Amino acid sequence: MVATSATSSFFPLPSSSLDPNGKTNKATSTNFSGLNPTPNSSGRLKVKPNAQAPSKINGKKVSLPGSVHIVKTDNNHDLSQQNAPRTFINQLPDWSMLLAAITTVFLAAEKQWMMLDTKPRRSDMIMDPFGLGRIVQDGLVYRQNFDIRSYEIGADRSASIETVMNHLQETALNHVKSAGLLGDGFGSTPEMVKKNLIWVVTRMQVVVDKYPTWGDVVEVDTWVSKSGKNGMRRDWLVRDCNTGEILTRASSVWVMMNKLTRRLSKLPEEVRGEIEPYFVNSDPILAEDSRKLTKLDDKTADYVRSGLTPRWSDLDVNQHVNNVKYIGWILESAPVEMMEKHKLKSMTLEYRRECGRDSVLQSLTAVSGCDVGSLGTAGEVECQHLLRHQDGAEVVKGRTVWSSKTPSTTWDTTS
Repeated sequence: MVATSATSSFFPLPSSSLDPNGKTNKATSTNFSGLNPTPNSSGRLKVKPNAQAPSKINGKKVSLPGSVHIVKTDNNHDLSQQNAPRTFINQLPDWSMLLAAITTVFLAAEKQWMMLDTKPRRSDMIMDPFGLGRIVQDGLVYRQNFDIRSYEIGADRSASIETVMNHLQETALNHVKSAGLLGDGFGSTPEMVKKNLIWVVTRMQVVVDKYPTWGDVVEVDTWVSKSGKNGMRRDWLVRDCNTGEILTRASSVWVMMNKLTRRLSKLPEEVRGEIEPYFVNSDPILAEDSRKLTKLDDKTADYVRSGLTPRWSDLDVNQHVNNVKYIGWILESAPVEMMEKHKLKSMTLEYRRECGRDSVLQSLTAVSGCDVGSLGTAGEVECQHLLRHQDGAEVVKGRTVWSSKTPSTTWDTTS
């Protein structure tokens, strides 16, 4: 019954027919029983369909010169046609109802899909073509969300400082891309590419109020401002996407380096014309920590870690070590007792020199503000850091401040 109903929906049984002379008959049904095989002398089957074409197609009368007689062989080949054939189109039923039903289904599906996004879009919100983030606040601030993945958390079950720094770097590059300023280089504008210039960070200051945990979604805002005559400042603000709570604030200073000579360069007027329209006239999100960073050596350092070498995966497209990798190397010499009971609260870094894949580095750390033997019970700890080449050339100098973890975030790492 279902098969009969489906067949009648697409091939309606009532129809009028034409006789071989082209006159309209008054028959109102199609006789499928008339498909009777007739054996002939050669063993072939001759099939004569009695089904007739309708007299009207889409409401218009049609006439055909005659019926079709098809002789079919054992090999399923057509041998002859006695009269002029009917066209296939003229034998099709009226598809308008089916098309109307399909259109209705698609319109309903589209309406449901559009209802999924009920958040109103503001005129100052421009989505980027890659779906990574959006430009807000008159096109001057870039905003992007990140899910905290399981592989981005550390031993204390919260996001690591490297994860936070990677989010900052990613939004900076996507900001340049969304603004249409990304040339062939890694974060370089078209004019910078022509002049073999790249951006390098000279100073980074980060304050972490709270670390997100696995499954959290963070919202990162970033923008750029002028810094002196030849520099650019980039700031970041990281919030909890659900609560709006501020998690991290960061500020950095960038200058230009010639990719071929590896020397610092002045800001060309052509490049200034590209980036100045995107500058925000605002104060740094963090007040600059102007305290001088202590110089360390083998005598003043409490902890030293030697033999650090870059892996191939540590290099970026400019063939030098990514600045986030330096942070991991700095913490290689930090005491484990401190990191177990404390969390990194703030960090100030000064980048002095780059290093490549053939570099061999040393990481030095000095603890101040408490006795080394009482790190596990100290409330707040300050450390001085130095990352240097084996020949003594400074790569990164830094200062970190650590606050005591709450009992709920202190985990037994011995089990």
